[in-house]
Amino acid sequence: MSSRWHRAIAELRAQGDAARAAAQRVQDVPSGQRTTAVAISYTAETDYLRSASTLLRAHLTDRRPPRRLPVARVWPCLRDVWRDRRLDQLGGVWQAVPRDAVLARMRSAPSDPLLTTVIDQAEALQASLRGKRQVNRLYESYIPDRTTDPEAVLLGGRTAPTLPGLPDPGHPLNRAFPRGGASGLRIQPGRETEFDQLCTDRAAVHTRAVAFGDAVLALLVEHRAAGVSPPPGRLRGAGRWVGRERQLVPDRAKWPAKLNGFQGATVAGLGWLVLACTGLPLTFGQRADLLSHYPLLLLAAGLVASTGIALVHRHGPKLITAPGPRAVLPGIAAAVIAFVVWQGQGPVADYYFAGPYDRYDRQYADGCLAASPYRHDAVQAMVDNGVLTVTPVEGGTALRLGPAEDGSTHPLRPLDRPTRVVLDEYGC
Repeated sequence: MSSRWHRAIAELRAQGDAARAAAQRVQDVPSGQRTTAVAISYTAETDYLRSASTLLRAHLTDRRPPRRLPVARVWPCLRDVWRDRRLDQLGGVWQAVPRDAVLARMRSAPSDPLLTTVIDQAEALQASLRGKRQVNRLYESYIPDRTTDPEAVLLGGRTAPTLPGLPDPGHPLNRAFPRGGASGLRIQPGRETEFDQLCTDRAAVHTRAVAFGDAVLALLVEHRAAGVSPPPGRLRGAGRWVGRERQLVPDRAKWPAKLNGFQGATVAGLGWLVLACTGLPLTFGQRADLLSHYPLLLLAAGLVASTGIALVHRHGPKLITAPGPRAVLPGIAAAVIAFVVWQGQGPVADYYFAGPYDRYDRQYADGCLAASPYRHDAVQAMVDNGVLTVTPVEGGTALRLGPAEDGSTHPLRPLDRPTRVVLDEYGC
């Protein structure tokens, strides 16, 4: 057995152990952490299923296994959002179910009892996927009979007319746009047994995912490890968080159902701060003469606003948990910072993206040329083709400086020898 196969089988075994431990943890974890435990369990099962499928393909095609088994990445931030997404997708297990092409490759391989078990488990997973896809199509819109008995209404109603070209009463469009005065939704008569079987298959997908991974692991141990199962290897992915639910998604304060006056003031201060920061890209873009790239400026402003709103939503409840008037202190601090940002962004942008006249005053007229004929109130200045020409009123050598551009960050430099001589004469 190659070292890479040994490592891959050991890691696959570690993932299987983590998937079973995560499923058991859901039963033992305190109620406050159960949601996170369920998300970890779903993801660990999906990692096990996806890794088993990857190694099975490598085995059937007689290729080397990958250096790293595929696992879902746990987001380093916004882990509560990650948890909710994994719950909505059941950990992504439906996308990891082996498809027909993989099943056909298994069936075309030489006959083997262990491979037959793997095929059976893959077919069971496909039955779960079929249940997930088909169960809703067994519902239909119907027109209830006029009776006061709820059971009689459900059993005695008539199937609603279907849309033209869609004869299947369970088609999503027929259920979304019922016709003929249909006002109810029920299982199609006579298909209750099929409905129950599809629901059973759909609910068994997590158990079948682990069973498929176990079958693949047994196959690989027999054919790639000479029948000797290696000890569990390095564990990556969601399985590392089994038993560490509080560390993965710490308990956070929740938004109150109704804000009091002090809390509302804090939220207003935070909103003003977000608004002030949203104006930064627009202000600096305008001073830098980048308004022609307004889509990028608007995109940057939207990104800042979205980030600010997300941060307020994430950390806002913690900032308003103080009792009484103390809850307004973070709002006051945010309002002060917002005022500074609002009032300061213009001058700061003007300083870094000064026009040619302001830059001349800052570099020369207010400095080394302050007592010369080239001081601010004794010259005439003109910009032409990126060249700033400064002419003393009393007469003398005209200074030619550049680059003279609006929104530029480059300092003005002499463009000819007479200008250099004048600046050297005054120690510039």
